[in-house]
Amino acid sequence: MLAFLDFEASSLGKKSYPIEVAWVFEDGASESHLIKPAPEWTDWDAAAQAIHGIERRVLEEEGEDHRLVAARMVEVLAGHDLLASAPSWDGKWLSTLLRAGGQPKRVLRLRDTDAAQLEAARACLAGVEPAAVREALAREVVGEVSQRRNGRVPDHRALADAEAELAQWREVRVEAQRRAKGVLAANTERGPG
Repeated sequence: MLAFLDFEASSLGKKSYPIEVAWVFEDGASESHLIKPAPEWTDWDAAAQAIHGIERRVLEEEGEDHRLVAARMVEVLAGHDLLASAPSWDGKWLSTLLRAGGQPKRVLRLRDTDAAQLEAARACLAGVEPAAVREALAREVVGEVSQRRNGRVPDHRALADAEAELAQWREVRVEAQRRAKGVLAANTERGPG
């Protein structure tokens, strides 16, 4: 099953670490976790805090132990198709969390959400022929949905941002299904070529 995942982090620096993680499955089931920093995680950027609004003090007082969060992620997410809108950054923080939590860092792998959107559009357009038209339509749908949602300002909270990625993936599917029906109806009206 697809799972859309997002992290918030201490900064965008080389020594940054995850402070919040959330995921939402394509069926809507979700989890969100504030992460208490590991003792060696000391990097902190006030500018990043101004964006996500999570104080380090809150992480220390209310965050879950990083080892427990890492174990929970492996328990719940292993074997699922994990998607992130920024897989290089989210992958870095995932690796940092898994390593610090004593988990194998390759047990969970991320793919780009954009790839899943294109796959969803292609699947919905499966009946459209020829293949070149189907591919062009799939790319057009993903581009148009992305453009429509382009003005949305991310919440910079892990669960809200993961849910927004799921919503965009669903919107791509709906739009691709609408387009497929339109093309197939037009072909039926025209009759055999």
